[in-house]
Amino acid sequence: MPSVIFFIVVILAGWYGYRAFKREAARVSQEVRQAEKEAQNRANGTLVQDPKTGEYRLRKD
Repeated sequence: MPSVIFFIVVILAGWYGYRAFKREAARVSQEVRQAEKEAQNRANGTLVQDPKTGEYRLRKD
C-alpha cells in the first residue's frame, strides 16, 4: 500500500511540474514573439495608454 501512495505522489508531482513547465514556456514564447515583432518594426518598445491621463508611454516590464 505505501508503494501505491508513493507512485500516486510521484505522478501528481510530475503532472504539476509538467503544467508549470508548459505555463512558463508559453510565457517565454509570448515574450520572444513580442520582441521579434518590435525588432521587425524597428521599435524601441511598446506604447501603452495611461488610463488616468490618456497619454501613451513606453511599457515598463
